[in-house]
Amino acid sequence: MTVHAGLQSRHVSVGDVTFGNDLPFVLIAGPCQMESREHALEMAETLSQACNKLSIPLIYKSSFDKANRTSLTAQRGIGLDDALPIFEEIKSKFGCPVLTDVHSADQCDAVAQVVDILQIPAFLCRQTDLLIAAANTGRAINVKKGQFLAPWDMKNVSQKIIDSGNEKVMVCERGASFGYNTLVSDMRSLPIMALQTGCPVIFDATHSVAQPGGQGASSGGQREFVPVLARAAIATGVAGVFMETHQDPDKAPSDGPNMVPVQQLPELLSVLVEFDKLAKAHPVSIA
Repeated sequence: MTVHAGLQSRHVSVGDVTFGNDLPFVLIAGPCQMESREHALEMAETLSQACNKLSIPLIYKSSFDKANRTSLTAQRGIGLDDALPIFEEIKSKFGCPVLTDVHSADQCDAVAQVVDILQIPAFLCRQTDLLIAAANTGRAINVKKGQFLAPWDMKNVSQKIIDSGNEKVMVCERGASFGYNTLVSDMRSLPIMALQTGCPVIFDATHSVAQPGGQGASSGGQREFVPVLARAAIATGVAGVFMETHQDPDKAPSDGPNMVPVQQLPELLSVLVEFDKLAKAHPVSIA
C-alpha cells in the first residue's frame, strides 16, 4: 500500500513469511478457539493444502483461551499448557508459523517459547504492561485496533511496542463499534493506519462481521458479508487478511456466526489472489 511518497512501510518477517503492504497478502486463518489436538491438526492440514495450491503464505491461528466471552458459562478453550504442544506439532508438521492471543503480561514469555506471532486482542490494545511484555519477547506482534479507537490512535499503540525495542509490529483492523451489537469497517482506516504507523496492516474479515452480544448470551454475526469486506480490504493493498474458519461453524464453541465454512475458503481465496495482484500493481495513494 503506497500511502505517501516519503513513507517507507516496514516489512515484518516471521520464518519464511514476510508481511508488507506492498507484498502479496498473507493469510492468517484457523478456528476461533483450539478445541482438540485432532481438530487443530485437521484444520491446519486443510488450510495448508488450500494455501499451497494458491501459493498463499499461511499463518495458522487459534486461541488457547477466549477470555472475553459474553457469558460466564461459554466455552473458553483448552488452555495454555495443552495448546502449546499442539502449536509446536502444527509448526513441525505443516511448516507454517502460528499465532495466538495473549491476555496478560505473565503469559507472554511462555507463549513466545513456541508461538511465532503474539496477538493483542482489541479490548487490550492500550494495556501498556501487556504491550511491553509482548515486545520484550522479541516475537512479531499483531495488535488489533480497539473497536473504540480511531485508526490514527494506533500510532501510539504501535509506538509503545517499537519504543520497547521491538519493530516487528503489525496493526489489525476489525471494525468499530456503531450503535448496539454492531460493528462497521471503514476502509479509509487501512491506508490511514499504514501512513500513521508505518506498519504492515492486517484486515480481520470475520470479526468485522461479528455482532458482539447479538444473541443475548453470545455474539452473533453475518458471515455472508465476509467475502464483501475481504475483497474491499484486499483492494486497498493490505499486508494480510485474518479469517477464522471451521468445518461446521454452527457447531463451533465460539464465533460460529461469523466464521467462514472451510469448504468455501478455497474459492474465496482464489478471488482474493486476483484482487491482490491488481491492488499491488496499482497502489493506493492518499498523499
